[in-house]
Amino acid sequence: MNLRDLEYVVAVADHGHFGRAAAACNVSQPTLSGQILKLEAELGLRLFDREGRGARVSDRAATVVAQARATLAAVAGVTAAAEAARDPFAGELRLGVITTVAPYLLPIALPELAAALPRTPLYLVEDLTDRLLARLRNGALDAVMIATDPGEAKLDTVALYDEPFFLVFSGQSGKRGRASIAVEEIDPSTLLLLAEGHCLRDQTLALCNAAQRTALGADVRGTSLETLRHLALAGQGATLAPLLAYADWLRSGAGFAGLRIVGEGASRLVRLVFKRGSPREAALEALAASLRLTAGAALAKSLRETESDLKRA
Repeated sequence: MNLRDLEYVVAVADHGHFGRAAAACNVSQPTLSGQILKLEAELGLRLFDREGRGARVSDRAATVVAQARATLAAVAGVTAAAEAARDPFAGELRLGVITTVAPYLLPIALPELAAALPRTPLYLVEDLTDRLLARLRNGALDAVMIATDPGEAKLDTVALYDEPFFLVFSGQSGKRGRASIAVEEIDPSTLLLLAEGHCLRDQTLALCNAAQRTALGADVRGTSLETLRHLALAGQGATLAPLLAYADWLRSGAGFAGLRIVGEGASRLVRLVFKRGSPREAALEALAASLRLTAGAALAKSLRETESDLKRA
């Protein structure tokens, strides 16, 4: 068994097809198929169920394929660590970002990041907090931007920005005429929530001490903030939105309204998290500094826009 054999296994698992896997590995299909057959004989286990021209990981081999992935990631990590030790700014930086931050900050942050880190291209992954942290722990990511404290001694956390929450609803709801709403005034029965796994859902429930109910009288859980945006616009309830998201929605001119939430827990701290002692620490600190400046300017602009909207109402 060698690393190339493991690359073939992972490629077939990813592509579900021997021919496409061979093309991805730049070898002929007979070469790839022959090596996998030899590996199966060595292990005494069939790794793939052949289905016509396709292939899928056999039920008994799932853990073997997972271990092959982990082994390849570990080897890649050794190479990356050596490169980073020589020059922390050289080479790709793998950054994970939660879904309630990425669409609203990255479009304005990326040009500044490219200028601040000209030799450090970013590889971006957008996902939920738990999955991003898992990829950070196993070395698949160099850092993650999240809005909760991971509370792990092996991880370093750098504060980026504090972002206030807004209660967002249809502009036709008749709730305008004021600038803010206190936490205790929010009716939890009107709240539209994100699906489980989103940290913003947990923050909403914690903020309002809310039962898991919605204005529709059913357990409605949006898979994204954009889903909740459209439900709120349709008059189906209200949702909690971070400032950058709410300001972005206002710019669409789609008839939204909102009130800034005031009181304990009415904002979230967005953080950059990475492994303690990371060889890319210098690059990550430069990344954090650029993100902090960009986010600060974006938040100030967004607050001005929300205040202007309230004055027009």
